Amino acid sequence: MTSQKPAPVRFNPFNADFRHDPYPVYRRLRETRPVHRTMGMWVLTRHAEVRQVLLDRTFGAGLIPELIDRQAGRLTQHNIATIQQLARKSLVFTDNPDHARLRGLVNRVFTARAAAGLRPLVAETAEELVQRAWADSGMDAIADLAAPLPSTVMSRWMNLPDDLREHVTQWTHDIRFLLEPGLMNNADFAHVCDVVQEFADRLGALVTERRSRPGDDLVSQLLAAETGGGDRLSDAEIVFVCMMCFVAGNETTKSLIGNGLLALLRHPEQDALLRDDPGHIPGAVAEALRYDSPLQQTKRVATRAVEVGGELIEQGDQVLLCLGAANRDPAMFDRPDEFDITRGVRSHLAFGHGMHGCLGGLLAELQTEVAFECLYRRPESLRLGSDQLEWQDQSFIVRGLKRLPVTVG
Repeated sequence: MTSQKPAPVRFNPFNADFRHDPYPVYRRLRETRPVHRTMGMWVLTRHAEVRQVLLDRTFGAGLIPELIDRQAGRLTQHNIATIQQLARKSLVFTDNPDHARLRGLVNRVFTARAAAGLRPLVAETAEELVQRAWADSGMDAIADLAAPLPSTVMSRWMNLPDDLREHVTQWTHDIRFLLEPGLMNNADFAHVCDVVQEFADRLGALVTERRSRPGDDLVSQLLAAETGGGDRLSDAEIVFVCMMCFVAGNETTKSLIGNGLLALLRHPEQDALLRDDPGHIPGAVAEALRYDSPLQQTKRVATRAVEVGGELIEQGDQVLLCLGAANRDPAMFDRPDEFDITRGVRSHLAFGHGMHGCLGGLLAELQTEVAFECLYRRPESLRLGSDQLEWQDQSFIVRGLKRLPVTVG
């Protein structure tokens, strides 16, 4: 009697087991179907091919505006002018020459020096949040630290007025649907249109005010950014840069802090090592990015026919790059499924790579480092408050926890 071959592994990001732990599926795909076509797109899971596409500028990143238009047509939504403009003017979704121009201007503000200069602000904010939790002998590390930290830091860097700051977290949460337009139903789409319009109007008024009375805040710095040829960002471009700082930055930073802390608490020897020597904190952040990447997937579209991993990808084909799978590739990382804060990893793809590498990556790392410092420089230890963890299911490209209860011991 002949034994049956095991059924080929299927990539299904909607599956509950995959949401809980995608890495066994990633591993089998890398081994058996590393470049394959499913769900109307190519899915790539090995580090070499994912990096190849990220570095190939003939793969476009401007798929989101097209998907927004397509979903608006299906849902008969017409009030989409502002979200179309947001999509077409955002660094995340633009290709050259627009991307090069915008990046050249924004890079003058988002520098390594600027991120380092924010450390006192980040430290003050994180300490305020952690002290509240310590007073209560525990916390939900997502709601009490990981979520409010990036939102508060960015609001303070922009020097937003209080009446705007109080809306930013909810608006950012609502606008996240723009990163995955296909998930929006008619009510979602209408709501996102309204939120984007209100957010843009409020930020537009702020830009106008800062133009007449500049300070040392982020908005004023973006207004002052200028190339050697005298090019500057328009007011609308500044509005959308600021908006995307929240939309693209908050969820990933929140998830990085939560995923990293969970990995530490699930690996007692690594947790003890970090508590004994906080000098390992930068390594712990880098390993958290590799081991359980907050941004699991990103999409590209081929603008020409090209061979990737032995398969011919045709012009117009969509390509899903599984960053989380690439960061567990044994061809690149020794013992990839082990969490090791002494690994010294430098080649992870958690922030993408190439010209669309994450603009706010340095700030995300800084905030996570400071959050870990606040937690691990105290004498008390942390413990998981529950083994029943729930992963957020409102996004299929971001991996993060809904809650992370921890107790202080």
